[in-house]
Amino acid sequence: MKIYTKTGDAGKTYLIGGKRVFKNDAKVEAYGTVDELLSSLGIVRSLITDADDGNFILAIQKKLMDIASILASDEATMKKLPEITAQDIDTLEREIDKLTASLPVSTYFVIPGENSVESFVHLSRSICRRAERDIVSLLQEEYFVPELLLKYINRLSDYLFTLARKLNNDLGYKDIYWIPEVK
Repeated sequence: MKIYTKTGDAGKTYLIGGKRVFKNDAKVEAYGTVDELLSSLGIVRSLITDADDGNFILAIQKKLMDIASILASDEATMKKLPEITAQDIDTLEREIDKLTASLPVSTYFVIPGENSVESFVHLSRSICRRAERDIVSLLQEEYFVPELLLKYINRLSDYLFTLARKLNNDLGYKDIYWIPEVK
């Protein structure tokens, strides 16, 4: 089987379910950004030395594959795909709480760049926020998006922020905080 189909040569692609749309359709933008997030997390996973953190990232990547397929589908086809559940969100929240317990309290924004793994986690967090904006755009265009899917992506960016801080701490780096200078 050849990898190329030539069906997208005129700027259109198929959604799961058979609908044909332009490659800049809001749905394609949304699942494309999720795909970018999934790839950036692959870099993060390759740099992480803690097996538990790496396994957790792999589980997130698998969940993001589910999310991308949901976003690439029409509402009828979504019913045949894996769902994002309240338990998935609870899992992220428990992990955030676990990681936060070992970190100093912070109320400031963090400036990334102390080491490569922390920087890539922050890059993934930024991509996650863009995915969230793309998904909100779907809602504004009146596409159906499962409510828990958006919640998962929102919580995932919180997890990635916390993971970056935890990795910095584990590697002996201090977060660099952005503290605005008051005039």
